[in-house]
This record gives sequence, structure tokens and C-alpha cells, in this order.
Amino acid sequence: MSNITKIMIVEDHAIFREGLKRVIGQMKDLEIIGEAENGEIFLSLLNNVKPDIVLMDIKMPVMNGIEATEKAMKLVPALKIIILTMYGEEEYLFAMIKKGIFGYVLKTAKTFEIESAINAVRMGEHYYSPEINGLLAKKIRQYTTQEIETFTPRENQILHFLCKGLSTLEISNQLHISTRTVEGYRSKLLEKTNQPNVTNLIIFAIRNKLITVEELEDMK
Repeated sequence: MSNITKIMIVEDHAIFREGLKRVIGQMKDLEIIGEAENGEIFLSLLNNVKPDIVLMDIKMPVMNGIEATEKAMKLVPALKIIILTMYGEEEYLFAMIKKGIFGYVLKTAKTFEIESAINAVRMGEHYYSPEINGLLAKKIRQYTTQEIETFTPRENQILHFLCKGLSTLEISNQLHISTRTVEGYRSKLLEKTNQPNVTNLIIFAIRNKLITVEELEDMK
């Protein structure tokens, strides 16, 4: 079985696409199998190419990234999409989280952050730029607190590590438990809170005062 992760870039600015291609070209076990300048071209290419990860811009001509992401996820539910955009406003972030994206990285990010995002997503983790934490905290204040199930001490410990952005492997190393055990606790947390992914779990945790906004902002 091949360990190569297939990447597709959907971005309307040719210069930025070229920059991404150079960055990705220096990373191990990655292959760029296609690129598109708008969402419409991207969707047409999905009939012939099978990317594992898509780097998706939001503001593009013809068809924007929000619409393209929604349609692509219906066509290929297992597709992992990382939003890469200049727009850090919460309306874009939360619209895309609802679509099921795996990551959201600002175009102001350094090369190492783009690498971190791709590496996290290829391992099945979610990745969001540190700047996004403030937007999450702001949005959370709009929600009301709801009754939740009691967490065990270990579940609370795992929850705080997830809020810090640690991967499954990093948590297993910290606690000296297997990655499968960590995944089990993560699944239990998602089940207890009725959340679809870790990002929503973090929102839930702050909304219900399981972790404070100040703690989250200190985790940047």
C-alpha cells in the first residue's frame, strides 16, 4: 500500500499556487496530482483524479470555496479539505466547519504551519491556525450552557490535551498510554457531548466552562 498522500490545490492566484507547490514539493511522501483556479474546475477534475487532501481557497471566481467544498463532500465524503485563505472572519470559519473541513489555515501562515496542517490532516487529525482560537472564543459566547454528562478524571485530562492542540500520538506519549486508548477516550468525549469533531468539542468545552477562554488563548 502506497504511503504517498495525494494533494490537490484549488486557488485562483497562480503565484500563490506556485508557492504552495514549492512548499509541498519539499515535503516527504506528498504528490500534487492536480490544481484548479476555481471550484467549478475542481469539481470537474474530481471525476478523474482522486486526491487525499485538498487545499481550498474561499474567495474564487465562478464558484467559491464554500460551495465547492459542500459539493465535493457530497461526491467524496472521505475527502479531507484544508481551507487556506486570507479571510479570518468567523463567518467563513464556521460556515466551513459545518461543511466538515479538516483544517483552516490563514494565508499569512509560515511554511512550517502549512506543513504542520498537512501532516496533521494526513494522520486524520484536524488543524486550525492559532489565530482561529480567538474567533472560536468569540463565537462561543453566543451559545447558552446546556446540561452535560459527567466526565471521568481521565476524560477531562484528554479533553484539555485536545484543547491544547495535541495529536493522538502526542497525548499517548504524555500519558504513557496507547494511541488506540486515546482514540477511545476521544470517541467517548465526542459521544457524550454529541459533537461531530474535535473543533466542535473545543467549542462545547468552553461554552460549558470545562475550559476557560483564557486557557484556550494561552494555548496559542
